[in-house]
Amino acid sequence: MKILLVEDEIKTASYLQRGLRENGFVVDVAYDGEDGLHLAQERIYDLIIVDVMLPHRDGWSLISELRRSGNQTLALFLTARDALSDRIKGLELGADAYLVKPFAFSELLANIRTLLRRGPARQPETLQIHDLKIDLIHSRVFRAGRRIDLTPKEFQLLVLLARRKGETLSRTVIADQVWDMNFDSDTNVVDVHIRRLRSKVELPDQKKLIHTVRGMGYVLEEEL
Repeated sequence: MKILLVEDEIKTASYLQRGLRENGFVVDVAYDGEDGLHLAQERIYDLIIVDVMLPHRDGWSLISELRRSGNQTLALFLTARDALSDRIKGLELGADAYLVKPFAFSELLANIRTLLRRGPARQPETLQIHDLKIDLIHSRVFRAGRRIDLTPKEFQLLVLLARRKGETLSRTVIADQVWDMNFDSDTNVVDVHIRRLRSKVELPDQKKLIHTVRGMGYVLEEEL
């Protein structure tokens, strides 16, 4: 599970990041609202934990902007403001939970696990592009009714491209999202997996769905 933590207090952010990693989560940290919004728009997370009072852009504005753009990633607000009106405002803007500082780490962890347990109900069970159908619940892929067997990484790569259909993804973004690594120009792991994926989901007589955008990366869509 991948979490984005947006918290401007460095000691608090470090403490929470360490604790979450010790509990098996992959955690990215942003220290202001603009950086947090950028990461949330560029990467795929299972949960966003965001402080309300942040430099450059507050947490309310961050989540509100994501919701306006159609991003429904689970969101948990952290704040020292415990007025009922503040909690109501956060929930109305699209937050899924609201935790008032100070709090015990165990309380945060319980909230996270509760949110993640109900998270899949918020997400579509299938993705479909043309005659390509991706079953997210059972990790199965079909093209024109034909079952396609993919490795876990191939499936993860296809889901990433499908969730961001029509958007050109750079090799750097793909490497970060699928392999959780910084892209090295001497590494051809992304290109190799794209070729393998194409060979499985695009038979010679079928419409091309995975396109190369020269000098930029790859995009999944019906046609350019």
